[in-house]
Amino acid sequence: MTTALPPHTATAPPSPAARAADRFLTRLMRLPGTRYGYRVERNLPAPTRDGAVLMTDHYAPNTGSPKGTVLVRTPYGRAFPGNLEARVYADHGYHVVLQSCRGTFGSTGDFYPMANEADDAQDAVAWLRTQPWFDGRLATSGGSYVGWTQWALLMDPPAELRTCLIAVGPHDMHDAVYGTGAFQVNDFLSWAAALVNQERVTGLRAVAQLLTMKRRLAPVFDALPLADAADETTEHRAPWFREWLTTPDSNEPPWGRLQLDAALQRANVPVRLVAGWQDLFVDQNLRQYESLRARGVDVSLTVGPWTHNELGQKGMGRLLRGNLAWLETHLADEAPAQPRSTLPVEVYVTGLGAWRQLAQWPPATDQTVRYLQPDGKLLADEPTSGAPSTYVYDPANPTPTLGGPLLTLDGGSKDNAKLENRPDVLTFTTDPLTTPLEIMGTPVVDLAHTRNNPHADVFVRLCDVDPKGVSRNFAEGLLRLDPTSPLDQVQTVRVHLDACAHQVKAGHRIRLLIAGGSHPRYTRNEGTGATPPGTGTELRPCTHTVHHAPGTISRVVLPTPSE
Repeated sequence: MTTALPPHTATAPPSPAARAADRFLTRLMRLPGTRYGYRVERNLPAPTRDGAVLMTDHYAPNTGSPKGTVLVRTPYGRAFPGNLEARVYADHGYHVVLQSCRGTFGSTGDFYPMANEADDAQDAVAWLRTQPWFDGRLATSGGSYVGWTQWALLMDPPAELRTCLIAVGPHDMHDAVYGTGAFQVNDFLSWAAALVNQERVTGLRAVAQLLTMKRRLAPVFDALPLADAADETTEHRAPWFREWLTTPDSNEPPWGRLQLDAALQRANVPVRLVAGWQDLFVDQNLRQYESLRARGVDVSLTVGPWTHNELGQKGMGRLLRGNLAWLETHLADEAPAQPRSTLPVEVYVTGLGAWRQLAQWPPATDQTVRYLQPDGKLLADEPTSGAPSTYVYDPANPTPTLGGPLLTLDGGSKDNAKLENRPDVLTFTTDPLTTPLEIMGTPVVDLAHTRNNPHADVFVRLCDVDPKGVSRNFAEGLLRLDPTSPLDQVQTVRVHLDACAHQVKAGHRIRLLIAGGSHPRYTRNEGTGATPPGTGTELRPCTHTVHHAPGTISRVVLPTPSE
């Protein structure tokens, strides 16, 4: 808990170095519009209903006709790079309020991820109403956790709110960590470890810690019991992590305050959504778009090729250019927004390497089906005979994570050769395509499956194999199986993969990978059913059998755009 408030500083212009950085970044990201310059008043105390004080910086544009106010609430500090959006918006004529979430960077109170943001966001707006420069026009902006803070405000949208700019932000944390039935330990233990050190370790030491995070946490991911090892590595300073790990039931505390599905039904202002195909929250971002669109809310969607971290690097220019244009229309303009001149959805088609505008997501699609064959092929015809395929998943030597939609730096599309050569991985591959095939939407894999251990997971991944044989992933999914389902009967296991927009070019092949896990993206299935999760001390292997014969077919269902 933070007890001493940082000293308030008078309004002042940015330093010469900051001004030079602003000019450089404006050119680098090709940001349009007039630049006004700005001044900053730091460490303003904003009170909350329970007595906590949220430290706030106010960026004021150097203009007599400001365009409104943008609220950014973050747990990651108010210095660069966390203040990049604030500097850009203020430079383009907007007041910006950059506020640290409770328990972080000078704000008092205890930090429990996500839990207090709905009330604190309302209190931030109440404080704004007392400021003489606030003219009643409000927008919110930011990505990741800052996106969550916006959904929290949308649980009860204030009258002043005009629009929201939400990038790679979740609205349901239980779904984010436990949506497949297996806990996403790589991402959220890495996040917990970073959070507990973010104010103690700064500068080059912080960069070094980030770059070595995977190596340093590897022994923790492999430890038993996992919850105890996680407590030790976070120095018992992130008790919420153990609570999340050991509570898989969404109806139990703490998940009630960490599920904001109601915000999708209450949002009543235009929303700009930005997502990435290799981002861990992409499926939530797509659900957000579909829900808002179904209600008639003015919503746009941009999905790039990025991982979570790449959006702040490769995608930042496109993000900010789009945000500035959106703010001009939905916050700065006094007149009602004009009819949209472009289609509301733009997606980057991986494989093709080009952007495409769409009227909606998902577009109208047909189904292209490929069936698993005994000889390891994927064909358009159902198999006529053949023995099933088997593999053994051993949690003592678990199938490793290789790229994919991760929060950490090692995510994204990778060469899958090391994964495909393992004995605990099955592969099924099409012949080279004679014409390009576009996959737009959510692929599904149906497996006729048996196992010899009730406690098991199924992991599937789709790869694009080029003419040189390099196999790169573009969609994947995992499902923790129901341990009460019978072992002596063939069951159809349906796995929904991450949504994608991908073109497999002519001459390329499609490959399906099947395994019993992806460690440490997901907690390995220990094979014992130990409860609560994270407390097990034993490991038991599982033999998986995939059937592909008449009457017990396995298949891949690909959504392909309708003609």
